[in-house]
Amino acid sequence: MYRKEFYVFDQDKPIKAVIRNYKKEDFQKLIQIQQESFPPPFPSDLWWNRDQLKNHVNLFPEGALCIEVDGEMAGSMTGLIVHFDPEHPTHTWEEITDGGYIGNHDPNGNTLYVVDICVKPSYRKFGLGKWLMLSMYDVVIRLGLDRLLGGGRMPGYHKKAENMSAEQYVEAVVKGTLKDPVLTFLLRCSRTPIGVVPHYLDDEESCHYGTLMEWKNPFRNENHK
Repeated sequence: MYRKEFYVFDQDKPIKAVIRNYKKEDFQKLIQIQQESFPPPFPSDLWWNRDQLKNHVNLFPEGALCIEVDGEMAGSMTGLIVHFDPEHPTHTWEEITDGGYIGNHDPNGNTLYVVDICVKPSYRKFGLGKWLMLSMYDVVIRLGLDRLLGGGRMPGYHKKAENMSAEQYVEAVVKGTLKDPVLTFLLRCSRTPIGVVPHYLDDEESCHYGTLMEWKNPFRNENHK
């Protein structure tokens, strides 16, 4: 099981942080973090429920990570393993994550797929999202998977949708002429966009698009599928 201890900084003050696998005792705090992290207009029915969290820790505990800062639960990240074919990349979040229940988790798959990442707003100044992402890269390497993949929300897109396509918006974010709260964060975490998927998620801010963002395992053969 996973456990990483390190320090984050509040300006110049070091504060102890721990990333570990979450468990049943953490469920209520994880649900509260979701509620704070994804306020309306994000659909409340996409917040975690206990049945989903039970599946996470039972089916793929290695992909159920949380982060504590000074002993307080501050965020989480969840994944599952799927078989991803780069030649047929289109899917929805609902399809590939089993609606967040990960019942389709495939231990023999080639890709760790990000179901969710969230950090409590009051803790976002510590860079915890990036720490969680780096820790999930550790899981990819340990399990010998080809990549980490996930569909990034693009919550700034609704402000530009009248004037540019979703693909043009992503291209502008990559060029640095636009900044998106999610896509820019993922770029900072070494994720690379590989395509834009319509109807990916019920998400008005993103106009229901998602951007598939990949991190390739540097220890795997480039040609391995």
